[in-house]
Amino acid sequence: MHRLLLLPMLLWSMPAAAQVAGSAAPLPTASPAQARAPAASAPAPSTRPDLPASDGRLFGHFPYVDTTAAGLVLAPPGFAVGQPCRVQPAVADALALLLAAKLASGVPGSLHGVSCYRSIAHQQSVFCRRGKRCGDAANRARQVAPPGYSEHETGYAIDFAVRPAPGCPDTSECIAATPAGKWLIANAPRFGFELSFPLGNAQGVSWEPWHWRWVGVIRDAPGAARPRALFVQARTRFPASPAVVPLAIRVAEQPPAPLGALGTPTPPPLVKLPKESKRRG
Repeated sequence: MHRLLLLPMLLWSMPAAAQVAGSAAPLPTASPAQARAPAASAPAPSTRPDLPASDGRLFGHFPYVDTTAAGLVLAPPGFAVGQPCRVQPAVADALALLLAAKLASGVPGSLHGVSCYRSIAHQQSVFCRRGKRCGDAANRARQVAPPGYSEHETGYAIDFAVRPAPGCPDTSECIAATPAGKWLIANAPRFGFELSFPLGNAQGVSWEPWHWRWVGVIRDAPGAARPRALFVQARTRFPASPAVVPLAIRVAEQPPAPLGALGTPTPPPLVKLPKESKRRG
C-alpha cells in the first residue's frame, strides 16, 4: 500500500478533504526531519490516533518524501492500465526482466500496473475518495495510506493487476488466487520486489497481494541503496513476506582423507601406465 511523510505544506490544509469523521480539524503534518528520524525500538502509543506516533507513523503508515517526478521513467510498453506508470529507473529495469520471465513461464494471464508513482496530491485524492470527505480516516488507512505516507510517493512501489481476471477486480485479494498472481508471489523477490503488507501483518494494514515495493535483489545492486534506506524502518520492524532476503553462500568442507590401519591417511592408489612398446625396424 503506501505510507507518508507529513510535509509542512501538506494537502491536509485543503478544507474539503482535511476533515476526519466528525471533526473539522485537519490531519497533522510532519517535517522532513521526522521522515529521516530513526525508528524508536518501542514507540510510545499516542493518545490521539490522528496524530503521528513517536516513530512518525500515522495510522500505522511510515512517512515518505514525495520524489521528483522528473527523475522517473515510464514502465515497459503495455504494462500500464488506465494511466501512465512512472517508476524509478532501477524499478523499470527490474520490471522488464520480471515481465519477460513471466511471459517465458507460459503461466496464463499477463501482469499489468494499475498504480505506480503517485504524488502527494494524487494520494490525497485517493485517500479521500476522489475529493469526497475523508470520513473515518483510521479505517480508511487500513486500505489506503494517508497522503505523505504512501510508498507510491517514492516511485519504488507498484500495484499489480492481472489481465484477464474475470470476477477479480483490480486491487483485490483475489489476485493471489489467479495463476499470474501466484507466479508473482513465487517469483517477484527474484527480481528485487517484496510484498509490503502481507497477510496478518503487525502494522495494522490490510493484506495487499497486489502492492509490491522494489529494494533490489542484493544491497549492492544498481539503484538499491536508496530504496533500502527509505524503507529501512518498515523492513526492519514489519518485514515483507515474501521478502527479498540476503543471499547465503555455503562453502562445503572437503571430506577428510580415509585413514589406514595405523591411523595415517591412506595414500591414493598408484596408477600403472603401460610401457611404450619398442618399435621394430
